[in-house]
Amino acid sequence: MMNTSRLTKISLLLLAFAIALVVMDRRSDASWSEDQNRGKSTESERRTDSNAERMLAEGKQTFRFDTFGDEAFWSDALQLHRAIAGANLGGVGTGVSPKTALAVGLKVDTDALPGSLVSQLKHGRVNLDDPATTLALLKLNAVVGVKGSFNVDGSLKSVGITCALCHSTVDDSFAPGIGQRLDGWANRDLNVGAIAALSPNLQPVAQLLGVDEATVRTVLQSWGPGKFDAELFLDGKAFRPDGKSAATLLPPAFGLVGVNLHTWTGWGSVTHWNAFVANLEMHGQGTFYDPRLNDPVKFPIAARAGFGNVRSNPDLITAKLPALQFYQLAIPAPAAPAGSFDPVAAGRGAVVFNNQAKCSTCHVPPIYTEPGWNMHTPAEIGIDDFQAKRSPDERYRTAPLKGLWTHQKGGFYHDGRFSTLREVVDHYNSFLGTNLTEQQKADLVEYLKSL
Repeated sequence: MMNTSRLTKISLLLLAFAIALVVMDRRSDASWSEDQNRGKSTESERRTDSNAERMLAEGKQTFRFDTFGDEAFWSDALQLHRAIAGANLGGVGTGVSPKTALAVGLKVDTDALPGSLVSQLKHGRVNLDDPATTLALLKLNAVVGVKGSFNVDGSLKSVGITCALCHSTVDDSFAPGIGQRLDGWANRDLNVGAIAALSPNLQPVAQLLGVDEATVRTVLQSWGPGKFDAELFLDGKAFRPDGKSAATLLPPAFGLVGVNLHTWTGWGSVTHWNAFVANLEMHGQGTFYDPRLNDPVKFPIAARAGFGNVRSNPDLITAKLPALQFYQLAIPAPAAPAGSFDPVAAGRGAVVFNNQAKCSTCHVPPIYTEPGWNMHTPAEIGIDDFQAKRSPDERYRTAPLKGLWTHQKGGFYHDGRFSTLREVVDHYNSFLGTNLTEQQKADLVEYLKSL
């Protein structure tokens, strides 16, 4: 007969085997359940996804086409639409032809054009010297960043501007200045000052600044392509101490996710700056609050005009800000195209960037600015303080570098003082004493172009 000890061992083995079978069966059931639920989402997740899709669509529409009611400024007050139409079409002057519009950096979206018009353009059957053609393009919503409204008789009633005017361009796939939209790209061809100077009535601006209209036109025409002076309506400083224009380069509006602050001098977040621009620069109708503008010494124009606390009724801006921010943060920085840089040299340049050149100390990969408060005094980056002094914090933001290759036109830094990336590298090599060789400098430039 089998002894008791052996029976006990066999019983324990059988029990362990039974437990293992149960566990394996349960794991199999759990695995089957996971397989069945994989790819499915909860109700909460579905609401989040749906909300994201809605905000993306709404934000794109706002970015491209919403004027926030700024026609009241550009048309009712400045009468810009009359200069666009010209005397022959119910306006004043010679009007703005498509050739003129393209010459001052305005862009045409081919996706808004009917196939028949595209065909006519290809065969040279469209009169690009006629302001009537410009009005036809406005009716099609094809002029990027400019929105026209028309009377029943077809005459131009008003024009307004949108975010896309300065922060979108086209890919030139049809012709220079004509192609598919590139949202978020800085339009460094756009001569904002020259366009604004066309306005028949600049008295509202002259009155705000406390000067005559001739002075306003002189200031506007001093800006040049790709530049805009957002602080002019705040402090009235039209020129730098060296006599050059105080306007700064239009920054890109892509690649901002994860990046703190939105402007050269760090006024605020994306939402803050959108509200600032929509209310105070585009002259839309909304609500804006920033008590820093109540400083009569630093911001005499803004303080006198009450720009620190703007309240319009109806408010056509505030409700649009959340989706607008969402869309902007969703726009990725475009990858550098093949052939635009030397990949081998760029690989060497990456090592220089992250080590000897000390670039990554501030331009921290992969966002290429500092996580956190990404602001520096002028002394810390070795430049003058003129533009910094025009901001509340009196510092310069560490500009994110992704997509740098898209906005090389016009130069670098806030005012384009360095015409090439090599000049930027030379500045820091001297200022920081990094002792880079000529080869290292060249490699670093290639890396910057690759970002």
